[in-house]
Amino acid sequence: MTTYAAATSPHNPSPLALLKPYVFIMGLGLVMLSAFRVGYIAWQWDRVAASQGLGFLLLQGLRFDVLMLSALLIVPLSLSPLLNQCRALHRCWSGLLKVYLCAVLLWLLFMELATPNFLMQFDARPNILFVEYLKYPKEVLAMLWGGFKGSITLAAVMLPVVAVIVWRLLPASNPVYLTWPKALALSLILLCLLGLAVRSSLGHRPANPSVVAFSSDLMVNDIALNSSYSLLYAIYESTRDEKGVVAYGDMPVDTMLALVKAEMRVPASHFITSDIPTLHKQVALHTQTKAKNIVIILEESLGAEFVGSLGGKPLTPNLDVLAEQGLWFEKLYATGTRSVRGIEALITGFTPTAARSVVKLSKSQRGFFSFAEVLRRKGYDTSFIYGGEAHFDNMQRFFINNGFNKIIEQKDYSNPQFVGSWGVSDEDLFSKADELFQSYGDQPFFSLVFSSSNHNPFDFPDDRIVLYDQEKATENNAVKYADYSLGQFFKQAKQSRYWHNTLFLVVADHNSRVRGANLVPIEYFHIPGLIIGGGVQPAVYSKVSSQIDLLPTLLSMAGIDAETPAIGRDLTDPKYAANPGRAIMQYNKTQAYREGDQVVVFERNKPAVQYVYKEGQYTKSVVQSKALLDKALAHAMFGPYAYQRGNYRLPDESLL
Repeated sequence: MTTYAAATSPHNPSPLALLKPYVFIMGLGLVMLSAFRVGYIAWQWDRVAASQGLGFLLLQGLRFDVLMLSALLIVPLSLSPLLNQCRALHRCWSGLLKVYLCAVLLWLLFMELATPNFLMQFDARPNILFVEYLKYPKEVLAMLWGGFKGSITLAAVMLPVVAVIVWRLLPASNPVYLTWPKALALSLILLCLLGLAVRSSLGHRPANPSVVAFSSDLMVNDIALNSSYSLLYAIYESTRDEKGVVAYGDMPVDTMLALVKAEMRVPASHFITSDIPTLHKQVALHTQTKAKNIVIILEESLGAEFVGSLGGKPLTPNLDVLAEQGLWFEKLYATGTRSVRGIEALITGFTPTAARSVVKLSKSQRGFFSFAEVLRRKGYDTSFIYGGEAHFDNMQRFFINNGFNKIIEQKDYSNPQFVGSWGVSDEDLFSKADELFQSYGDQPFFSLVFSSSNHNPFDFPDDRIVLYDQEKATENNAVKYADYSLGQFFKQAKQSRYWHNTLFLVVADHNSRVRGANLVPIEYFHIPGLIIGGGVQPAVYSKVSSQIDLLPTLLSMAGIDAETPAIGRDLTDPKYAANPGRAIMQYNKTQAYREGDQVVVFERNKPAVQYVYKEGQYTKSVVQSKALLDKALAHAMFGPYAYQRGNYRLPDESLL
């Protein structure tokens, strides 16, 4: 191997010459990231100003930009002094380095260009959802092209232009002649310096997003980060969540289980086995001559703000009429902000956690509890009916392995009237559902029917509704079309044989966009819920309730006794009459436990805080109730505990 001349050569440049391309990329990267941050601050100035933290945002932003760039540069920069010691290696290394450094800058630029649309949709910088959506390129590309053509065009033009400019301006990595001991020493020095920059702290813990959590507005806190760091840290966190890291505190397991079981208000004699601590017998309070069929109609992104009966826009005239014909939930709250979180709550009754939904986690892909499995064991045919491709969000795998014996998806519609970016229209969906339900005859059935027309880019057929907005492809118009389709279905269903022996739950999976200046913007978790069908008397449930309460309530109304580990409540049970109701809501990594107008908010690595929530406003409680804080923490711990230990399930059929 040929090495360079000794370091005493008269033409030998300073060792600092090695740093030229890195300094260029570091400087350009810091300027670029800071410019984007200033742009986001200007765009969201009202919320930034309310936080009174402009200087903090800018300084912490610079800190995390240095951290991110150092993390991306630490390996090549630390290796450079060693790889310069051989001519052949240097030639190869200098070419690879130039490509890598250009790629680093383009990656940072791409993530910042992708941020505004993500921010508008999720009120946060790119996080784990960004990665999860990339698993479904067909659906996502159709959605992006339908709704964000301008942004895509800008990125498509800007990225190659910047690539060419950076390639031409990037300083060359010139050889520096060092002895091996000096090269090794320089490598170690650079490794230590950049390692310290990546750690960005001399304290016990390295810097993490908690450092910038100075405001109750999570979006403002996110501005202090950069999108590359936000995404990579979210991926790292998701691996920890899968391993069951408890997010919000700790207490003895026995204490946690005792508190959770006490809130279930189930007689001690109804609990079945300590192997599955919450497994209990739920006795139906409603007697039926024949156990009823159950259909869940899951409405995509239908927040209360779009529902006239809940004080929202006048976009749901059909649902508003139906609300007067069944059991209407006035203060129902979603457990999260994604469809799979709503499915988790409704189909499994599982509490939300800081991890991903159990629909996507590895340990819940077989033998995990679902109400579909309960009913399958009782002789029900169980189906999932969807207008798109059922593999999306891992739904098909989860359903097939956990109690559903029939999946109907886009390929099963022979002549759909309309096909959009997310599959067939809601009209086609409901026609297929009605066709299937008619075919059952006396066979009992359970079905989850999942709508998709109210999803960006808001494709739906022409000439069905009077448009609310002048432009057709808007959220308001899509909500109105989804409501029209729902109304048409119920006109059909009321004339069918199955109507009198079927209970329908119409409920949203989540709101369209959850945003706001509070740690958990509760008003955007408010969703509609309605139980309607043969024999259901009109009534209004006006207390706080959660998606996890709906299936236990449905089972009771259907006259079905069941063994279940779900901790949700039968809201028709008089024993809850004096209870103010409770809801659990997960907003990214923050969780809120609401009981009446009292709310406990958990953030990672921070003490829980109790608030009073009235008329959409948080007020910090003067007196913090230890009993409520413990109850909230117990429910926050229950999900990770039950998931990790595999004891959120039914006993094996062979043991029954």
